[in-house]
Amino acid sequence: MLTHLLAFFLAFALAKPGYEYQFPRDHYAHPEFRTEWWYWTGNLHDARGRRFGFELTFFRQAVSDQPRAPRNAWDPTELYLAHLALSDIASGKFHHAERVNRAGAGLAGADLTRAAIWNGNWRAGLNGLEALTEDFHLRLQFSTSKPPVIHGVNGVSQKAAGEGRASHYVSFSRIDARGSLTLNGQTFELTGTAWMDHEFFTHQLEPSQAGWDWMSIQLADRTELMLFHLRRQDKSIDPHSAGTFVDASGRARHLAARDFTLKPTGRRYNKYPIAWRIEVPSLGLQLNADTPMENQELGGSSAFTPRYWEGAMDFTGSRGGAPVRGQGYLEMTGYAGPPPKL
Repeated sequence: MLTHLLAFFLAFALAKPGYEYQFPRDHYAHPEFRTEWWYWTGNLHDARGRRFGFELTFFRQAVSDQPRAPRNAWDPTELYLAHLALSDIASGKFHHAERVNRAGAGLAGADLTRAAIWNGNWRAGLNGLEALTEDFHLRLQFSTSKPPVIHGVNGVSQKAAGEGRASHYVSFSRIDARGSLTLNGQTFELTGTAWMDHEFFTHQLEPSQAGWDWMSIQLADRTELMLFHLRRQDKSIDPHSAGTFVDASGRARHLAARDFTLKPTGRRYNKYPIAWRIEVPSLGLQLNADTPMENQELGGSSAFTPRYWEGAMDFTGSRGGAPVRGQGYLEMTGYAGPPPKL
């Protein structure tokens, strides 16, 4: 609490090595940092095998150059943005919505005492989520089968050279999900697996960095991978790209850029590469990644939402010579315009 109070009298904090994570506190808001986001993605299916992908994302963004206390409940010191998307794989239809609210008057927030992150009537937490649009109503309950994973080295996920050019980055890499979806007047009872990402930071992308490619991979052997490429303006891959491997027991292992390859294989949707080849030699892992549904592009409808592609993915390949398969999500920014400046 003292750290949060001091934040209002100091410049925004930088993500630095040695940060002491405390849970459940660190699952919620960090106003001493300028930017924060919480991502839930997952692959769900009903009893007959009909498949859906989903994304629910909350963003917290300070609107000034340094933290300050609000003058009243309506003083917009922070904005909360949210994106919601549903991929109906069987029909090929992609539903998505967005909203923006100020933090004041309880319209949006991320609060330990409520154990929730919310924006209007969209709400999520460690135990589940619920979100309603004109097209669909999604309700899920969560059970986390592995402990939270802290990405990077010594508490920071470095994004560029220099102190503070980093984020604090935590994931739940395997969440068992169960719930219901109401779509076009029909209700589906669903089960599946979800992934949750949470980052808080102040540093933005460097001018030389054009965007990123990020993957969450949940394999059938109950191991997981998070991999990201930071792409440079000159088309090269930034050496601060990285990843994490999580074994079946929940132990995490950092992967530096040199430890894996992540290459497009040619198939595209508009400008987005939607098929990839992944290799992690130290794990004996080779995977082909492809999507069951090409059109999963969001954004572009307002100044708050740059265009990006985020969608359900399938993975097939081998590990140590044995066949392996899985599902997950892919996010790509900077292909159809500048990446988010959050």
